[in-house]
Amino acid sequence: MKLRDMRKALDGKEISSKELTKAYLENIKKYDDKLECYITVTEEGALAQAEKAQAVIDSGEAQSLTGIPLAVKDNICTEGVKTTCSSKILESFVPPYNATVMEKLNSQSIVMLGKTSMDEFAMGGSTQTSAFKKTKNPYNVDCVPGGSSGGSAAAVAADLAPAALGSDTGGSIRQPSAFCGVTGIKPTYSRVSRYGLVAFASSLDQIGPIAKNSYDCGLILNAICGFDPHDGTSSKLEVPDFTAKIGQSVKGMKIALPKEFFADGIDDEVRSSVLKAADEYKAMGAELVECSMPSLKYAVPCYYLLACAEAASNLSRYDGIKYGHRTPKADSYEELIIKSRSEGFGEEVKRRILLGNYCLSSGYYDAYYRKALALRQLIREQYNAIFEKCDVILTPTTPAVAYSPEKTADPVEMYQADICTVTVNIAGLPAVSTPCGYDKNGMPIGLSIIGRKFDEQTVLQVSDAYEQGFMPVAPKL
Repeated sequence: MKLRDMRKALDGKEISSKELTKAYLENIKKYDDKLECYITVTEEGALAQAEKAQAVIDSGEAQSLTGIPLAVKDNICTEGVKTTCSSKILESFVPPYNATVMEKLNSQSIVMLGKTSMDEFAMGGSTQTSAFKKTKNPYNVDCVPGGSSGGSAAAVAADLAPAALGSDTGGSIRQPSAFCGVTGIKPTYSRVSRYGLVAFASSLDQIGPIAKNSYDCGLILNAICGFDPHDGTSSKLEVPDFTAKIGQSVKGMKIALPKEFFADGIDDEVRSSVLKAADEYKAMGAELVECSMPSLKYAVPCYYLLACAEAASNLSRYDGIKYGHRTPKADSYEELIIKSRSEGFGEEVKRRILLGNYCLSSGYYDAYYRKALALRQLIREQYNAIFEKCDVILTPTTPAVAYSPEKTADPVEMYQADICTVTVNIAGLPAVSTPCGYDKNGMPIGLSIIGRKFDEQTVLQVSDAYEQGFMPVAPKL
């Protein structure tokens, strides 16, 4: 059931918030052992929240999300509820405060079903680097759900939550949304407060929703966006109604197709499915504009230099002293830090910390990090040049469909798989992924709509226009 249908059912007294919550909790009990979407299920808290929400509904003061159950990625701080980032180093961490997005959602009396699994510290594209739950893809449990927000995307796809929050640093909302056949949007950088989001790469991270369609994503964006004095990077721009343009015609719009996103390295079925979607837009009256983005070939190294440098800096706070895992066996201060980190961090996190410290070190800073910053500016300029002529950009979300966990053994191959998503984070743009087809094995394929900064309204309008004529296929659990 979609969120707007739930709103009607709740307000029309066809169902209570508690009944709705219980239905999702039952699904979690039935299927989560198989899929491993949740690290923590907050059943008792959810039922209590549902009762409070029902009182608000009965009073006639319900807001758009009042009484609706949601799942939350486990790197978003939730007061009194464990927040692990899928890492042993934070295995027992219970935040003493809520992230700003949680405060905003709680002000609408939502119901939190639990915290979803993810790649450790959001570092990965498979949810297989999680120290606790290695989530499966609902369309084929022998495949990964994508990452790092794999638990959130899989939960929405499998009806273990109607919608969920994720975070996106280099594609971590859009890639799992594509792999799991759902819709997810990364808002413009600074649109949503990062206060209470456990930091990976602070100039790239952004919280966003994953749901069944673009309209539902817009409803959640309406609730979580806005300036926050706790986050110095958050935008003071007025927050519009992100659903306002949904349903409007795309006739006359110019949709860019950068040739590099459809070149070698993109699976044939993915390419043909996305180009078929482009033809659908043409049939709706949009104009397709072929263009070029030459910097795409440098995007992955640029992204990993920037992200790993920031990760190395952000993760230096985990020293085994103030909070987080502390080794029981250390004879000195230095040994305490080394052993606590060695025991607490997983292999992928260690790899990225090493990469980050290397590119920031004396003698390599100019050769690597400074060049990555210059490339970031070039990528922004090339996007700006395209947006001078076009309204949105259409690309595949991923080069291929979901794959088996064995493929994650090669880190370089995994990094290259981010080619279609990372430039959006580098440039700070909004982008949505929505399903546009299925391959010969029934695995979902996602298309991505990229927009100008702070133009989430148009991005959602364009993705919704495609969704109106697309019939999604639910996974068979």
